[in-house]
Amino acid sequence: IEVDPKEDLALLQFTGGTTGLPKGAMLTHYNLVSNAYMCNAWMNTEEGAEIHVNVLPLYHIYGMTVTMNNAIAAAGAMILIPRFDQKEVLGSIQKYKATVFGGVPTLYGALINHPDISSYDLSSIKFCISGASPLPPEVQKKFMELTGGVLVEGYGLTEASPVTHANPLDATLETVKIGSIGLTWPDTEAKIMHEASGVELPVDMVGELAIRGPQVMKGYWNDPEETAAVLKDGWLYTGDYAKRDEDGYFYIVDRKKDLIKYKGYSVFPREVEDVIYEHPAVKVAAVVGVPDKESGEMPKAFIVLKNGAEATEEELIEFVRERLAPYKRIRAVEFRDELPMTMVGKVLKKDLREG
Repeated sequence: IEVDPKEDLALLQFTGGTTGLPKGAMLTHYNLVSNAYMCNAWMNTEEGAEIHVNVLPLYHIYGMTVTMNNAIAAAGAMILIPRFDQKEVLGSIQKYKATVFGGVPTLYGALINHPDISSYDLSSIKFCISGASPLPPEVQKKFMELTGGVLVEGYGLTEASPVTHANPLDATLETVKIGSIGLTWPDTEAKIMHEASGVELPVDMVGELAIRGPQVMKGYWNDPEETAAVLKDGWLYTGDYAKRDEDGYFYIVDRKKDLIKYKGYSVFPREVEDVIYEHPAVKVAAVVGVPDKESGEMPKAFIVLKNGAEATEEELIEFVRERLAPYKRIRAVEFRDELPMTMVGKVLKKDLREG
């Protein structure tokens, strides 16, 4: 049997389904290997020397590429932790002198809230990577302050094997561009497109992020219509609103499907969530649009409080009101013990909207 690594299907990886039904992304051997070697190039990996602590599920594209394939491609060691436990993660980094750790924002949020995090020796870590969902600036800053290490945010999606962007690993608390997903990875191109006209937008203008590179999928399994909607002239249209600054750094504004239309105004949930995370009592926050007869949709926040913390709906509404324009304010708050999550810690906003 002849195998063409560039064309023959190696993996059907289903999307997370956070905004709709999961779709099967057709990834080739070439897609997956390309992304693993991009990862090594970006990390400046020392072959045979890196020790990864892996707590992410390896059947998810983020865990598969960034923690498993990356380690294998560089002959690295992997410390596998079956389930996330704060003490076990921190203890494993200290015990095995791990150099690389990949996680998601909810995981880093849990670690910074561990009362003994400062007592662990985490000095062996070269860098920590956050992906899968937006990293709240408050979580990033506090983690770097507590550990003295580097925590950088990257960006990817299942359709791109998954990584396309990440921040430089020589960042410090003073130099890191908080809120940025970073620069494009090796052999990867990105542009910001105007939705209606299809024209590429200049610096600081918000539009849809489009990606081109060897890691981009062949298409969706048995779904030519969806494939045609996202793959255009060799470019993958991500469904994410983003912008680029004059230094070439990209910023995700929000998912197109998560955009809230309040009285005709566009409200990006991520901007509101970043403000809510500044409140000292908040552990997890998610903002969605809920139907409203007067405004069409109104922003509603779903909140999980930190253990032992207290806050009222009125307090949080006022907290946001003082910091954002009137049309961006949350109109309701619902407190929950936990929010529905995917296997890698993305909030299932469609469940919140439907529930």
